[in-house]
Amino acid sequence: MKLVVSNCSKTIHGIPVLESVSLEAESGMVVGLAGVNGSGKTMLLRAISGLIAAGGTIEIDGEKIGKDIDFPSNIGVLIENPAFLPSRTGLDNLMLLLSLEGCGDCDVAKRALVSVGLSPDDSRKYRKYSLGMRQRLGLAAAFMNDHGILLLDEPTNALDPNGVELFKQQLCAAKERGALLVVASHDMSVLHDCCDVVYTMAEGKITRREVVEK
Repeated sequence: MKLVVSNCSKTIHGIPVLESVSLEAESGMVVGLAGVNGSGKTMLLRAISGLIAAGGTIEIDGEKIGKDIDFPSNIGVLIENPAFLPSRTGLDNLMLLLSLEGCGDCDVAKRALVSVGLSPDDSRKYRKYSLGMRQRLGLAAAFMNDHGILLLDEPTNALDPNGVELFKQQLCAAKERGALLVVASHDMSVLHDCCDVVYTMAEGKITRREVVEK
């Protein structure tokens, strides 16, 4: 898969939140977005996922978001705080998501939970989950079903060291199977450990592009 963002711009209430942002990525790459809160990272992920309309063009495999397609297909997304049905267990929530994609394989959901350090047998409802558990469930949902594109916004928020390590393992596995990943984070150590290239953003613009030496 190939992602091409060309001169992506967005203004909200007269304030530019994205200004002429351009970048490219392809299958098997992990692209990092660095920058402080309000720098435009989340807004760019929303534009790529089709959740907001923006100027310029965003193409995935030659199809333009908002013109040829409304939303990218085969995509896993974790943007801002994950939210699930509070009265359902983690497994139940993942099964509901799978059903929307026409999949009823419980083993897929169970493997996703185990991969992020959650137990498929945990009977607690989502409302009883800690912040770290909620983040893990959000990651399980994003990585589940081996999507071709993954957009992850601050994926290590509220994770303990074990959770961060499991996330890195998931990221490496997704890259090895050929997924295209875009990871927004303020944690430069995570970006340098996991990414092939890191774009630094400030005030809605890309201010730096760094190829990460391994």
